[in-house]
Amino acid sequence: MAPPLIQLKDIRLTFGGTPLLSGVELTVSAGERVCLIGRNGSGKSTLLKIAAGLVEPDGGSRFVQPGATIRYLPQEPDFGGHKTTLAYVEAGLGPGDDHYQARYLVEQLGLSGNEDPAHVSGGEARRAALARVLAPSPDILLLDEPTNHLDLTTIEWLESELESRRCALVIISHDRRFLSNLSRATAWLDRGQIRQIDRGFSAFEAWRDEVLAEEERDQHKLDRKIVNEEHWLRYGVSGRRKRNVKRLGNLHALRDQRRDYRGATGNANLAAAESDKSGKLVIEAKHISKAYGERKIVDDFSIRVQRGDRIGIVGPNGAGKTTLIEMLTGGSAPDSGTVRLGANIEMATLDQHRESLDPKSTLAEALTGGRGDHVMVGGKPKHVVSYMKDFLFAQEQMRTPLEVLSGGERGRLMLARALAKPSNLLVLDEPTNDLDLETLDVLEEMLGDYEGTVILISHDRDFLDRVVTSVIAPEGDGRWIEYAGGYSDMLSQRGEDLRRDAAKAAGADPKKETRAGAPSATSKRRLNFNEKHALETLPKTIARLQAEIAKQQRFLDDPNLFQKDRKRFDQASDALTKAQKELTEAEDKWLELEVLREEIEQA
Repeated sequence: MAPPLIQLKDIRLTFGGTPLLSGVELTVSAGERVCLIGRNGSGKSTLLKIAAGLVEPDGGSRFVQPGATIRYLPQEPDFGGHKTTLAYVEAGLGPGDDHYQARYLVEQLGLSGNEDPAHVSGGEARRAALARVLAPSPDILLLDEPTNHLDLTTIEWLESELESRRCALVIISHDRRFLSNLSRATAWLDRGQIRQIDRGFSAFEAWRDEVLAEEERDQHKLDRKIVNEEHWLRYGVSGRRKRNVKRLGNLHALRDQRRDYRGATGNANLAAAESDKSGKLVIEAKHISKAYGERKIVDDFSIRVQRGDRIGIVGPNGAGKTTLIEMLTGGSAPDSGTVRLGANIEMATLDQHRESLDPKSTLAEALTGGRGDHVMVGGKPKHVVSYMKDFLFAQEQMRTPLEVLSGGERGRLMLARALAKPSNLLVLDEPTNDLDLETLDVLEEMLGDYEGTVILISHDRDFLDRVVTSVIAPEGDGRWIEYAGGYSDMLSQRGEDLRRDAAKAAGADPKKETRAGAPSATSKRRLNFNEKHALETLPKTIARLQAEIAKQQRFLDDPNLFQKDRKRFDQASDALTKAQKELTEAEDKWLELEVLREEIEQA
C-alpha cells in the first residue's frame, strides 16, 4: 500500500458538552478518492479544516508527507485584500506554479478575472475558489461542498476535470451523482467517529442502512439483557455473596453502557401545509417572451401545467431560469404573450437567497416572525419548539442567532418557513443547497406525497431524476423546450449536454437547436440495422439485468451477510452496482431509440 499523503490519528475535539470528534482516524494515500459523508453538524467541515491544518484539535496527531502540497476549498471563501478574482486565484499559487494555468482555469470557469470579489454572486465566488485550489495542481485536494451554487454545466465540467487529475481527493458534497462518479472510498463520520469502506458512494447507503440495523439489534439485545439482570436482582435466589456482588457490578456496567449510547440522529419530519385543491389547470402560458435589451431571455414559450405536475427548470447560470419561473407564477409580466393562473391557487415559495434573513435574529424569531412563541402551520398554531424539532433543531437552539447556523441548518430553516404556509403550488429555487443526504431523502418523499403542483430550479441531477416528471431546458437564443421525465431522460432526448454558456448558445449551429433525435424534414431519416436490432433485443437485456439485480438484492437482504461472509457481501454489492449501471444505460438507449422511432414515423 502506498504511504499516506495525510494521516489523522485519534483526533478529538469538543465544543460545549458533547464531543464533536472522538478518536477519529483518517488516512489518504496518493490517488485515493474519498467522499466524507455525515449528517449536518456531524463535524465534516471541521475535520476537513483539521486535515488542512486550519483548526487545532484537542488531541490526536496530524501527519502530512514531507513535500506534499495540500489545497483546501472552504464553503465560504475569504476574498479579503484582493481587488480582482484573478488576483485572488493567483495568490493561491506557489513559487514554482504556472500563472498561465490560473488564468486558463479562470476563463474555463466562465470568469473574466476582472470581477470585484466584493460584488460577485455565490456562483462566481465558488468558481473563483475552485480555480484557486485547482491551479497549483496539488497532491491532495480537500473540497467542502464544491458543487454549491454551481450550475449543471459547470458541475459536469468540474467532474470531468477532477476525473482527469491524478491528485488525491477528499470530498464533502450532498450531490449523489457527483460523489458516485468520483469517489472510490467512503468515510462515514457518525456520532464523532469514522467508519470507512473501500467502495465509492454508490455502495454507501445500503452499507449504512445495514450498519444501523445491526446496531439497533445490538441495542435491543442489550435492553433485554438489562431486563433479565434486573429480574434476577429482584427475584433471583441469593448465592455466594461474592458472585452476587460481581453480577450486580455487571448490571451497573450494562446500565452505564446503555446510558452512554449515542443513538443515530433521526430524520427531519418534513410536511408541507396543504390548502384546498387547485383547479385542474394550474398555469397556462401562451407564446410568452422576455428580453433585456438585445438579449432574448425567453422567446415564444408555451406550456400547460396541470395539478400534480412536478416540473424542473435547468440551465446555466444567467440563462434566465428565475425570470422564466417568475413569469409563469405571475411575479413579472412577459413582454409579449399571456400567462393565465388557474382557480384557487395558493403558492408557497423557497428563495435561494438566504442572506435575506437577519443574521442577528434568533431561530425562533425567524420562524415566528418575532411574534410570540407559536408558528402558524397550515393556518393552525404550533409551538415553535415542536416545529423546530420537526426540522432537527434542538430546543437549546431556540435563541441561537442565525449568523452561527451552518449552511445545512440555514437550508432547513428556509424549508421550515416555506412549508409552514398553506399551499397547493410549491415554487422552490435550489431547495437542496447544503442539505445532508438523509434530509434530501425526506424532502424527496415529501414532494412525492404532496398533492399539489411543484415547480423547482435545481442543479442536483439525482434529485431531478427522483422528483420531477418533466424538465424545461434552454436551447439557446431564448428558446426553452420541455422534455418528459427527469434530467437523465432530458439528456437522452437531447442527445447532448446543456451548453456551457447561454450567451454563446445563441450563435450555435442551428442544427443543434433541434430536439434530440429529431430528424430534419428533408433528411428522411430511417432506423439503420443496428438501431432496429437494438430496439428488438434491448427489452430482453433489460429483463435479464432486472433479474440479476433481484438476485443480488436477495443476497444483500440477509442482515447477517456482512458479518458471516464479507467476501460474498462485497461480490454481491459489486455485481449489484454493475447491473444497475448497465440497466440504466440499456434503458436510456432504448428510450432514445424509441423516441427516435416515434418521431420518424410521425415525420
